Amino acid sequence: MSERLLHVHHAGRVAYAEMLETQVRLRDARIAGEIPDTVLLVEHEPVITMGRSAKDEHVLLTSDALRQRGMSVYEIGRGGDVTYHGPGQLVCYPILDLKPDRKDVRRYVGNLEEVMIRIAARHGLTAHRVEGLNGAWIGDRKIGAVGVRIRQWVTMHGIALNVSTDLDAYDAIVPCGIRDREVTSLQRELGREVDLAETGDVAADVFGEVFESRVEVLDTLPGVAHA
Repeated sequence: MSERLLHVHHAGRVAYAEMLETQVRLRDARIAGEIPDTVLLVEHEPVITMGRSAKDEHVLLTSDALRQRGMSVYEIGRGGDVTYHGPGQLVCYPILDLKPDRKDVRRYVGNLEEVMIRIAARHGLTAHRVEGLNGAWIGDRKIGAVGVRIRQWVTMHGIALNVSTDLDAYDAIVPCGIRDREVTSLQRELGREVDLAETGDVAADVFGEVFESRVEVLDTLPGVAHA
């Protein structure tokens, strides 16, 4: 089989609604064979997203309180519960065709977890999986979340890794519906500043490793408006 090509786009800070539309557009283009496998690396303004299994009581603030914090709320079609995206968090949206030899959802989710584990390792941290819980963890603290949607074996949504995220923002939700675990970030664990753009460069390299692809990095994504 020939080597896979993976386009990785550094899209910068992008409004969530705009990026959701972009994912759908690129997913449809990938289904049609018009683009190669693609990963979007983005940062969002504060936003809460609710997956298919989300419970309303896992959002702990009123609508007015959320607006005062500048937080929007979106109900979306990915798997999982409630999560938060915001400045200092690296969000990776893979638009990958899992056909013909990667048609295994559990394996795919495991690969996304492996991406986060390897990014942490590149920063000198040991992250791991937790039995029965998705995501990446350092000790009993969650550093990265996973939520995916797959149509005709082409993926969208993806992972959110806390790099220099303001962790106080998680007070607004029960992260991923898990009440007895903390969240953390690369910056908190290392006790020093961590650059989001540099972590994005690491992520591009790691995606190539995990998905055994030749990476071409692009700095912009046509049709995306930066926030």
